[in-house]
Amino acid sequence: MKRNAVYLKDLHFEHGVWLKELIFFSEELGIFQKRLEEVASRNTEMEVLSKVESFQNRFIRQVEVMQELTHDIKEHEEILAHYAAEHPIAIDHVHFHDHTSLRDRVDTFRDLFVEMKREFLRFCAEWI
Repeated sequence: MKRNAVYLKDLHFEHGVWLKELIFFSEELGIFQKRLEEVASRNTEMEVLSKVESFQNRFIRQVEVMQELTHDIKEHEEILAHYAAEHPIAIDHVHFHDHTSLRDRVDTFRDLFVEMKREFLRFCAEWI
C-alpha cells in the first residue's frame, strides 16, 4: 500500500516506532554476540569457527545499517520538527510527502534481521 501524503504526527509516530525497534534489535545483537562467543569457546572445529566468523561479520554489518537508519530517521525527524516550529498552526492540516523510501529501507532491514536471527538460532541449536 503506497501512501502519497500523510500528516506530520503520523510520520513522527512512525519514526518513534522505528527508533524503538532499532534499539531492540541492537539489544538482541548484544545477546547474540554473547551466545556466539559461547559457541566459539565450546567448539574448535574449523566448520564452526568459520560460521562464527561469518555471524560476527553479519552482526557488524547489522550494526552499521542500524546506525545509518537511526541517523536518517533522526535527520528526517529534524526536518519535520523544523517545519513544525516554523508553521505551528499548519502542522495538523498540511499533508507531507510520505517517507516511502525510508520505510522501505526499515522494512528491508527488519526482514533481513529476522532471517539472520532465524539462521543464528538454528546454528546455536546445532552447536550448543
